[in-house]
Amino acid sequence: MSELHINVEFSGGMELLFNNERKHKVVLPTEKNPGEPTKLQDLIFYIRDNMMTEKKDLFVDNDTVRPGILVLINDVDWELCDELEYQLEDKDEIVFISTLHGG
Repeated sequence: MSELHINVEFSGGMELLFNNERKHKVVLPTEKNPGEPTKLQDLIFYIRDNMMTEKKDLFVDNDTVRPGILVLINDVDWELCDELEYQLEDKDEIVFISTLHGG
């Protein structure tokens, strides 16, 4: 069985959805589609299905992250990295930052 080790960080209030923990080490199995790359969308679904217990709609909307959440892949805006189609690599660092704040 093959797996990827991904460092995931949540900030801007998103950590509240994850037991107030900002940094997580995610071990993502890759046997789902052998021979096919594991994409950022697979990680997002994994986080939604395995790390969240409630308020999943505050993270995912229509199979992608909600509007108002910045996504950085190794310190680069995901819009420059194929967004959901980005092919994850071992030891990638993915950061989710909420830009929506209450007032």
